Amino acid sequence: MAEKVAIPGTDLSMLPFGLGTVGAGIDWDGADADRIFDAFLDMGGSLIDSARVYSDWIPPEIGRSERVVGDWLARSGKRGRIILVTKGGHPVYRKPDDDLRISRMSPADMRHDIELSLRALRTETIDIYFYHRDNRSQPVEEEIETMEAFRREGKIRYYGCSNWRADRILEADAYCKKMGYRGFVADQALLNLGMRHMKPMADDTLAAIDGELREYHASNPQNLAMPYMGVASGFFHILAEKGEEAVKDSPYCTPENIKLAGRCLALREKYGATVSQAVLGFFAVQPFRCAPLYGPQTVEQLKDALGALDIPFEKGDYDFENGGRDLAACP
Repeated sequence: MAEKVAIPGTDLSMLPFGLGTVGAGIDWDGADADRIFDAFLDMGGSLIDSARVYSDWIPPEIGRSERVVGDWLARSGKRGRIILVTKGGHPVYRKPDDDLRISRMSPADMRHDIELSLRALRTETIDIYFYHRDNRSQPVEEEIETMEAFRREGKIRYYGCSNWRADRILEADAYCKKMGYRGFVADQALLNLGMRHMKPMADDTLAAIDGELREYHASNPQNLAMPYMGVASGFFHILAEKGEEAVKDSPYCTPENIKLAGRCLALREKYGATVSQAVLGFFAVQPFRCAPLYGPQTVEQLKDALGALDIPFEKGDYDFENGGRDLAACP
């Protein structure tokens, strides 16, 4: 099993892998949720990630994912064994045509969300609380002070950002240093094996770990990269199982990623790895520590994905495109 990742300046240490719960209440609930959460802990995992908005776009329930996590915590009594993560401040997203550019990150919005999160999660304190989006017209000082207020009140222990650009994170870091605050401990953004060659995402409010944000993480280990969509929304899995016709509408379906899937097959054969393990192995060779988030549908999928931590992937394993250009150094 891989060594644990420790975040500098905190008492947080975890496997370089987080359990995502966007499917909680949809793919699994009740006894099935118990099996997944318990299996994750039994395999050495601890970081469980949710968000107030998960999965409001599927009516009628609001805050479904947090409710499932909270129900399990109440049944199991295992709150002390996990690093509990959730996020607030996401735009309203209850139907396909909701405008995700309409910000709701004011102090009042954030307080509204965190109170609902604490209630749904059945806890008094969230270990890492994230801004789910950024509002570039809002002073970063105000955003940090909102989080610091929650920390002083005991509602959160640490805080992070999700879908922020590098310049705003640097601005927040500078303000926190000036004020003597710990600042952001983690950053959730898009990163995966197929990201470099994908088509533009429909949601342009998402941020990716490329360019300046990639350079930021390489230079700032105190802010742990916590990538989402780590298995590229299942693109490589579906392609391997069903062929190109089944993925033709995926934003990852490009000639470059089709070729990449073929080269990834050689990597699977080298290690006797599954698709999930080969895709997730990409994170082990990054120039910065990261803990990708993965949302399983079954315990078997979870075991499969966590198996990637037992494979000694090397940086050279991902040097297999563009005449040897390093995949682990994507721009």
